[in-house]
Amino acid sequence: MQNRGLVFLFPGQGSQYVGMGKAFYDEYQEVRDLFSRAKEILNMDVEELCFEGPENELVLTHNVQPAITLINAACSMVLGLQGVKAAAAAGHSLGEYSALHLADVFNETALFQLVRLRGELMQKAADEQPGAMAAILNLPTEKIDEVCDTCDIEMANYNSPGQIIVSGVEDRILRAMEICTDAGARRCVRLNVSGPWHSRCMEAAKEKFEPALAQHTFRDPQIPVVANVDGAYVADGHTARENLARQLCAPVRWQQSMERLIKDGYQRFVEVGPKKVLRGLMRQIDKSVEVYNVEDPESLEACVKAVKG
Repeated sequence: MQNRGLVFLFPGQGSQYVGMGKAFYDEYQEVRDLFSRAKEILNMDVEELCFEGPENELVLTHNVQPAITLINAACSMVLGLQGVKAAAAAGHSLGEYSALHLADVFNETALFQLVRLRGELMQKAADEQPGAMAAILNLPTEKIDEVCDTCDIEMANYNSPGQIIVSGVEDRILRAMEICTDAGARRCVRLNVSGPWHSRCMEAAKEKFEPALAQHTFRDPQIPVVANVDGAYVADGHTARENLARQLCAPVRWQQSMERLIKDGYQRFVEVGPKKVLRGLMRQIDKSVEVYNVEDPESLEACVKAVKG
């Protein structure tokens, strides 16, 4: 099958670290201009937040969502300046906003306003209905599904063949971890998150977020974008808007999304943003595809050399 071009993959919450984006900021005037625009739209000191933290401030949901989105945009921008363009895109949870912006579904102002509000509403919902999330490693999906029914929790992320994330009320998550361990899971790891994302606990956030989504213009994607909620291509702007509302409570079908792209002939992927989480997941999903990452000048140089060489 003929290679169909490069897919940009955008990371979401959890990939942040203090200092992210600093090297690109120092090197590119275009990135400094992007930070300046983001600072104005968000009314936040994004340079201090991204480059100096402190970490306990950066990780707050209403801070980290715009911060990661900004670094994703900066990394995408420098790839463009190097002549590297995406043929398709996808983003993990929060990262879907970066993918849709790349596909020209909404403008930069909408991008930053939406992710800031999303973070605020998610945290408010989590404060009202606290919960937890855990990664279940190397246990069959069917067994995890049974445990979710038993404990009244939900599957939040289908990340890879060996990694599923569950979400819900804290004591139920702890009970599920015990059951999964007894059932033979290689590991059960509680995640360092401030709420039960991608579960019915986010219903209040969804209800408040839908009117905000309606206030922004959503255009049809200019390149193919695969959505989290169903692992299908986003048909039009209306579908993109609906997906972002559904995504708050629905599971992230990342493995299904990647398998769809690979099945359709995409063989080269680049994680565009901080860390290498999605690159690692792709290794678990399909070792036969090429996957790179771009988060600093060194990784940019290696990626550009590989994809243009």
